[in-house]
Amino acid sequence: MRLALPHNLTREEVRRRLHENSHRIGDNIPLAMVEVSTSWPSEDRMALAIGAMGQAISGHVDIEDTEVVFTVELPGALAFVEPMVEMAIRNQGPSLLEPPKG
Repeated sequence: MRLALPHNLTREEVRRRLHENSHRIGDNIPLAMVEVSTSWPSEDRMALAIGAMGQAISGHVDIEDTEVVFTVELPGALAFVEPMVEMAIRNQGPSLLEPPKG
């Protein structure tokens, strides 16, 4: 699944906000008992490793000039949740680009 969300920030600002908000990614996934870890294999890619319902889900977020692109590889056993994951990214993804609160 691939989903692009537009932004009007610099790449540097997107990167900073994703770094600061990445701990909230699991809050936006509509599955029970989700465990999320992130890493940065390159300057403009945040890799995601997600454990949910006994399944391993991988994905990444690519930072582009005018959009952030979420790519999630759902295993066949979780294909039924794709619409829920897509809706969660559409609804909650933009909050990852907001300035951190506090």
